[in-house]
Amino acid sequence: MELVLVALSTVLAIVPMVFFLAVVWLSDRYDREPLWLVVLTFLWGAIGAVFIALPLNTGFQMLVSGVIAPVSGDASGFLEHFLGPAVGAPLFEEPAKAMFLLFVAWNRRPPDMSSGFVYGAAAGLGFAMTENFMYFSSVAGDLATFASTVAIRTFYCAALHAMASSVVGAAFGFGRLRSWPVWIVSTGLGLAAAMVLHALWNGPLALDDFSAADLTTLVFFMLPVEVLFVLFIWQLCLFDDALSIRRELQEEEDAGLLPRDQSWKIASWWRRLFVAAGPPGVDPHRFVRTATALARRKRQLALLGTRAPDFYRDDVRRLRRQLQMILAAAPTSG
Repeated sequence: MELVLVALSTVLAIVPMVFFLAVVWLSDRYDREPLWLVVLTFLWGAIGAVFIALPLNTGFQMLVSGVIAPVSGDASGFLEHFLGPAVGAPLFEEPAKAMFLLFVAWNRRPPDMSSGFVYGAAAGLGFAMTENFMYFSSVAGDLATFASTVAIRTFYCAALHAMASSVVGAAFGFGRLRSWPVWIVSTGLGLAAAMVLHALWNGPLALDDFSAADLTTLVFFMLPVEVLFVLFIWQLCLFDDALSIRRELQEEEDAGLLPRDQSWKIASWWRRLFVAAGPPGVDPHRFVRTATALARRKRQLALLGTRAPDFYRDDVRRLRRQLQMILAAAPTSG
């Protein structure tokens, strides 16, 4: 039975996280990130971040057990039990997961808030996958414990890792195309928020053995509030996308490069469910994809100003030509 549960640990660690990754990637309604880069970020969380955070967590726990706890008197047991999960884990795991964003930042599609959110969630889900396998396989000797561990870590702990990292990613994306001070401050605030989210889960669980209150139940009720907070941030990211797309494409309409009333259709995912974007006869998916890419590149160019690489301007011209070709291919009436 134990060997079966160990084998099952692999499946139960991988499949749900890959499913959640697909949901996050598909939830970007406007301009989805390259799938290969999202998967690479996921693998960073699963491998690279774990190899960085695990020894740091272990070293910190050894420091607490060997140095801090022995000189803490009656509080030694509490500190040894609390500091590792509530302080060490957030302090080391969140930056480790976020490190890959530095690589993402310098590709040809630098992240904005929504794409940073997606990359952050991918790194968090990858980390959760590896961590889940370690926990699942460690309790494979007992079926009841195995089942409860799988349920809790799949639907709670994995969500925590994805949420915390997605907040960092959104903050990182917000500052990426702005000035260096804004980028540093926004990323720092994102990391701080992620660490707080992480500590609010780990801390009460670690305190539960030392408290008369049922802190475990409190945490399980508190996590949905954190989920709502992160979903609110995601909606802000999408709202920012919609505003910038409409603004940039309105300029194209005013210049006569886009037919009238297309900017609001393209910018509204909800409206596109009921009203097809583009003139009759135009491939709506290709039209929306090209127009959205144009709007995104124009915004990046505007934010970077003189710091923008030359190929950004080349991309704007290329995407405008592609839009003109798409529109020219539409059949004319009469």
